[in-house]
Amino acid sequence: MQLWELFLIGVALAMDALAVSLTDGMTEPKMPAWKPVCIAGTFALFQAAMPLLGYYCGYAFSSLVKKIAPYLSFALLLFIGGKMILDSILEISEKRKRASAVQAGGAGESAGKKRDAKTGAGKLLLQGVATSLDALAVGVTLLAAETTVGIPFHVLWCAALIGGITFALSYPAVWAGRKIGDRFADKAGLLGGAVLIAIGVKILVEGLL
Repeated sequence: MQLWELFLIGVALAMDALAVSLTDGMTEPKMPAWKPVCIAGTFALFQAAMPLLGYYCGYAFSSLVKKIAPYLSFALLLFIGGKMILDSILEISEKRKRASAVQAGGAGESAGKKRDAKTGAGKLLLQGVATSLDALAVGVTLLAAETTVGIPFHVLWCAALIGGITFALSYPAVWAGRKIGDRFADKAGLLGGAVLIAIGVKILVEGLL
């Protein structure tokens, strides 16, 4: 395995994390400045840890990974995405009720308030797991390559490179999502939930094929 092949693997693995990072930024445009680092760092950590887990578990674990990973990823992303859509629908409904109350002469102070769909620690951990399960199989691939054609570095450095690529792509994606979220905040939850579900479907279809 050449270095450029490992780099392309890292980019491919990071695509789901990039999309979810964009979604997190869209649904929480007012997040503090430190939070994009936490989001990107979480995705990077999982993307680096999963190949190591797959590598050290070896071939005995590879068949189980291939069977379970697509379904588990789909279930997690379906749950997260569905909750985001439901929360967004409820938020839009509440906003319309507040607007109606203002028109009817009710309290107008609360009409302009918008609640971000915050990305908490639990939600972020679920996202990290869901977007990195396919990296388990990559760990087994690294083991196979090491025993045949070789790998560019020690497996720890290979995993670090994959994690670094994920961070480099996810961090700016969160900031880009924040900018988009400021303009399309009302629809961000609906769109973000749909994106997460679409990613889950993609992972499931790829696993079945």
